[in-house]
Amino acid sequence: MNHPFTTLRDFLRYAVSRFNEAQLSFGHGTANAYDEAAYLLLHTLHLPIDTLEPFLDATLLEAERDAVLAVIERRATDRVPAAYITGEAWMHGYRFSVDERVIVPRSLIGEVLHDRLHPWVDAPENIGAVLELCTGSGCLAILAADAFPNCEVDAVDISTDALEVAHQNVTDYTLDDRIALYHGDLYEPLLESLDDGSGERRYDLIISNPPYVNAEAMQALPSEYLHEPHLALAGGLDGMDIVRRIIADARRWLTDDGILLIEIGNERAHVEAAFGGLDLTWVTTSAGDDAVFLIQARDLPQ
Repeated sequence: MNHPFTTLRDFLRYAVSRFNEAQLSFGHGTANAYDEAAYLLLHTLHLPIDTLEPFLDATLLEAERDAVLAVIERRATDRVPAAYITGEAWMHGYRFSVDERVIVPRSLIGEVLHDRLHPWVDAPENIGAVLELCTGSGCLAILAADAFPNCEVDAVDISTDALEVAHQNVTDYTLDDRIALYHGDLYEPLLESLDDGSGERRYDLIISNPPYVNAEAMQALPSEYLHEPHLALAGGLDGMDIVRRIIADARRWLTDDGILLIEIGNERAHVEAAFGGLDLTWVTTSAGDDAVFLIQARDLPQ
């Protein structure tokens, strides 16, 4: 098959034009058409994803041209997030295997974990137990295990499909001995474990990037987000259905000095309407001061 393009530079230019023409939405790892195109082309050609310049004027083989054009057209026509095309997502320097059983990892909590919850955690080495609710791909559980080297992590999800992906990622990072995956609805599998005589758990930290998109916003999501599991996005009328349940029972599972950390995207107004009586601390991230909040255990409802 003959192509009008020959070099990587040609295909990169074409991809950017094609993506802009299609008015794609970004936010699953890249923020614009150029970065998305560069990532997809480099991945497809099995080149280092952070090294573009040396290869720009390289002539592509015909099979490579066919592969690159197919990827460009799939992204532009089907509006599939790039991570589902490549089977991987990068977040804060970590690579995770992903597919359409989980949302694409992009949590701002990762930034907070990178900083080891400073200044709220004085001694990261003393964090012994972490719970992640709605773990999805397991990405935050893995980042927590890395941030707090002496901790064990329990990670829960209601989706068995998601847990299969999480298991793969936990295994890839050789953390099976430190991260335990539970199937169930929020705290439910932890309650079941109490019945088997294993004893009451207490966590120094509970983290969650739960479904929080409100009903009106769900109706307006770009096509790319409709490829992600609805269960992992929709948070009810005001987006707070799952958040309410997490907060209501968190005190039971936290140590006296424990911390609850929750991401809520663009839903700060709904958070403050629902939980205005609680002492919320808004955490600064690259997205500003409106997307992640924490509550100290002593300030949670009994």
